[in-house]
Amino acid sequence: MFITLVLSLMKKKPHPAGIRNKATVTLKDAIGAMLKSYNIDMKFDEASLVSAWEKIMGKAISNRTSKIYIRDNVMVVTLSSAPLKHELNNSKDKVMDLIKKHYGKPVVKDVLFI
Repeated sequence: MFITLVLSLMKKKPHPAGIRNKATVTLKDAIGAMLKSYNIDMKFDEASLVSAWEKIMGKAISNRTSKIYIRDNVMVVTLSSAPLKHELNNSKDKVMDLIKKHYGKPVVKDVLFI
């Protein structure tokens, strides 16, 4: 009796990703649920933002971009053209809107052009 009680208390609660959902879902929803359950959905969006920079901003801006990284929800973009840097700093809200439009949600809090 005591051993059964101890064993029942020692059982771990299963991870949410390990619980089977019997309803039929699309692959997109299943992958989204998996990313969310492991708390890596924001990191995944940030990594895909870096790779989709050319598609979002265009080839002309992408060719003048030398380095892109994200730290603490701030996207840092290193540019090789000073006039382009000045222009993008002035239209930072438009860049944020393009990112939000591409993903359907805000991925980063701010964009810094250096």
